[in-house]
Amino acid sequence: MKINFKKINKITFKEIPCKKKIIIGAVSAVVLLAIAGGVWMLHSIDKNGKNTNVVYVNTVKQIMNPGGDAGRINRFAGEVETQKQVDVQLSQDRVVKDIFVEEGQKVSVGTVLFTYNTEQDNDKLSKAELELERISNDITTKRTAVGVAQQSGDQLEVLQAQTELKQSEYEKKTKEVEIQKLKDSIENAEVKSQIDGIVKSINNGESNGAEPSAFMTIIAMGNFRIKGKVNEQNIGSVMPGQQVIVHSRVDKDIIWKGTMTEVDMQRPENGNENFQGGDPSIQSNSYPFYVELESSDGLMLGQHVYIEPDFGQLKEKKGIWLDESFVIQEDNKTYVWADNGRGKLEKRKVEIGKHDEEMFQCEIKKGLEEGDKITFPEPGLKEGMKTAVGKNNELGMNNPPVSDEMPQVNDPDTKNQAEETIEGEMGDEQ
Repeated sequence: MKINFKKINKITFKEIPCKKKIIIGAVSAVVLLAIAGGVWMLHSIDKNGKNTNVVYVNTVKQIMNPGGDAGRINRFAGEVETQKQVDVQLSQDRVVKDIFVEEGQKVSVGTVLFTYNTEQDNDKLSKAELELERISNDITTKRTAVGVAQQSGDQLEVLQAQTELKQSEYEKKTKEVEIQKLKDSIENAEVKSQIDGIVKSINNGESNGAEPSAFMTIIAMGNFRIKGKVNEQNIGSVMPGQQVIVHSRVDKDIIWKGTMTEVDMQRPENGNENFQGGDPSIQSNSYPFYVELESSDGLMLGQHVYIEPDFGQLKEKKGIWLDESFVIQEDNKTYVWADNGRGKLEKRKVEIGKHDEEMFQCEIKKGLEEGDKITFPEPGLKEGMKTAVGKNNELGMNNPPVSDEMPQVNDPDTKNQAEETIEGEMGDEQ
């Protein structure tokens, strides 16, 4: 019999309902081939005619860890930065003589950062003082001239003498201001730090931006915040005011708590460093967001951390709590798909207790222990199927069957591409 694969006009894919992200084994390629009719059976049956489909399972203890490797709560990469930064600018027409600090050095309030060269200021001060002395002598002379003019009774001569006197007095005041500035400049030749912090940068005179950079930048110590990044696909998962948990990358038992303060939508950055477990093939803009900490004790500037929303997952719960999507209710019975302890799949009856509405979890009162292995429920599971512990927390069948109740793919490019793949793999059969 010849199969005309070009009559296939619907390409459908398997959809597994799930409230949270569950890692399932790679299945998309075999699903496409399965549409051609029977190809899945070729992959899931060995040379001896035995079914080789395996159901991946993991322990209840591993699956219960919401912030761990199971990845059911998004974790974003973050870095510790300071909330305060001081830019030290150079005075115009002044030359730096000595620099007493270097990049990365800790400084305190009053630490001398650098000094200006005062030789030119000293020369200017000497000349200005001589000029002030000359002006003072001129004023004395012009005051005498005003008196002589007044005695002569010539009003024009008096007015002229008074005008010249006022000009000299104005010059004197201007020169006195100039001298005071020069004295202040000499006295303040040492530029000191105004904060406790770390010297972030010292500008060598070059600037990469459109505007000149500060000569020296000092970042404050102690007042840390966390800067994270989220890509445009996951921007909805971060909101100002949301409580978060910050995890150390070095010690999983060390955490800090804080609150998201803002998401900077005005400064997108290219890249795909979105969250732990993200798809590296997705290229999109990412946006910085910031976390204000309740306490920054133990954090270091530049330290890399993980950030996750705080849904109360750190609250200790006695007993076993599973995501509700693992639990199936049929005919007034509640069960999970579990390993029977002998490498085979079974429907395990369980009794549920309380519900956690925030975490979408339910308590398992009877039927499961932390060491028992379970899998995520999906169409096609049957009792007696072979089980194996999934690598990297994989759950579900390695070769899932095709369901007749699959949502069709309307993308013509995807459909045509799939038809070509099927024809290329199968060819015409007689």
